[in-house]
Amino acid sequence: HYAHGRQLLRRAGLNLAERTSGKHKGQIKLSKRGDSMLRKYLYLAMLNLVNQNVDFKYWHIRNQLKGMTKMGSIFKLIGKLARILVGMVQRGEHYQSPHETTKAA
Repeated sequence: HYAHGRQLLRRAGLNLAERTSGKHKGQIKLSKRGDSMLRKYLYLAMLNLVNQNVDFKYWHIRNQLKGMTKMGSIFKLIGKLARILVGMVQRGEHYQSPHETTKAA
């Protein structure tokens, strides 16, 4: 039912929002307004993928080398996972690693 992975992230409360109050302008943080169970399972799925999937492990290490914190990298990869999942469902495809080389027969 989603056209883009951002819609899934918004449903989970993982979209960015500014924390403000009156005249006070705050930092940009995760909104956390959404389905907490979906947020929890996306987070647990990402921890599993970072430990077991070659692609996500590579992206996690690359994010850290660029100066990102471990938690920041995890949440960035959750966004990537959401976009991948929505794309897979829309196209009816299975996940293929971008590092795999498929031989044309």
